[in-house]
Amino acid sequence: MTMDIHNKPIQERIDWLFNHAHNHSCNYTNPESWLARTRYLAEHPTAIAVLKCMDGRINIPIATNTPKGIIQPFRNLGGMFDLGWPHLGEVLASYVQNIISEGRHTMILITYHFSKGDPQRGCAGFNYDTEAAKAHTFEIKRQVEAVFGGGHQTVYPIVCGFETDEDALILHGSNGELLNMADIKPFERDTLRPRLEALFPDMSQQMCEDLLPLIAGNLDHIEAARKIDRELNIEHREWMICIGRGFDFLHMPNIALIIGPYSPSLADPIHKAAGIIESNMKAGRIPDDGFLLFASVPFQDVGVDQARAKMKSNFLCEFAAKEIRQSNPQLAEKMHVKSAVLNWQSRALEIMNEGP
Repeated sequence: MTMDIHNKPIQERIDWLFNHAHNHSCNYTNPESWLARTRYLAEHPTAIAVLKCMDGRINIPIATNTPKGIIQPFRNLGGMFDLGWPHLGEVLASYVQNIISEGRHTMILITYHFSKGDPQRGCAGFNYDTEAAKAHTFEIKRQVEAVFGGGHQTVYPIVCGFETDEDALILHGSNGELLNMADIKPFERDTLRPRLEALFPDMSQQMCEDLLPLIAGNLDHIEAARKIDRELNIEHREWMICIGRGFDFLHMPNIALIIGPYSPSLADPIHKAAGIIESNMKAGRIPDDGFLLFASVPFQDVGVDQARAKMKSNFLCEFAAKEIRQSNPQLAEKMHVKSAVLNWQSRALEIMNEGP
């Protein structure tokens, strides 16, 4: 279904999207899913956060076969972050503090991405310069250690490459060694634990236990990916720009470019995202009949929190639409605009703006 949807008329794609979001909420709240998440977190209590690019191909839950709702994503253009940004710093600190108050550890995967088959399928945010992207992730790691401590006993930051042709993780160890999951054979599964222990000698046993399912899942995912034609998956085919948070129902490749509301300058990632959508249309990777601009903001509680989320979502939607009209006026003529808020407890979307 996700492969076919790219070629449908824009209104069919939008209808499909919100039907998919509704189904995701139903699945998320059903007893079996709730029990499965609860059981998983009981067995693997370490919280996993991922700092990653807005690129729709960077899909860590899919690439690691991790249940939905476990990994907390933070997205921005090129995976560019700075913990000095006021909103990002507050959101990340609040996230970590909530986890710690539950007596759990936090692991933060700081990612960069590239394509081994074609540099031009790499990260547009860094102008396809993988070394520059990699250097930036190490700077973020230093910032995380400056804020949360370098002892790694509570918060453990890991620099992690993501090769998009095979969705392979590349873990950068604290000793400078690499673990490239694309190089591991299925029969070497039993070596994963000692490899992790050698890669991260200061990592607690519990965190190692909780990282193991991700890389084992990635091993399985890579093997499956090698057996299918991934030509369309490895190319940009996104047909929507998302701005805000609460897009975990989009756990599928090449649907959306997701821009987190973290940077003090949101205009640049919006312009870059619009350029990618325009390029996708010109190259025939998606129909040129329209694209969707979609803003979403989550809320925890009804009342003030929900009302503020609605105001913020509308602001992000109007801001992004204005930027696209100014930077890409011809593309803006094909823009469909919608805003929503997301109930974080049920993952249910409430659509507010139904305009074109």
